[in-house]
Amino acid sequence: MKQALFILWPSFVVGGIGEVIFFTVFDPRELYLFGEPTSLSRLAVYSIGFFLCWAFAAASSAFTCFLQRGAGDVNR
Repeated sequence: MKQALFILWPSFVVGGIGEVIFFTVFDPRELYLFGEPTSLSRLAVYSIGFFLCWAFAAASSAFTCFLQRGAGDVNR
């Protein structure tokens, strides 16, 4: 449980910051998916964007925790 908090909490903060930066530059109405404008509402695009940023940040944090393991943990 403690390991999950070490991964999910910082990635939540980074995901929020990433979303703010991304959507400061890009308007959700100007995003295209496979050459066509998205038919989703702005709230849906913001939500999907946040969860994608959070997932990428969580993957990065999980990889960092994976690489922090010592030789004793790996060789068990």
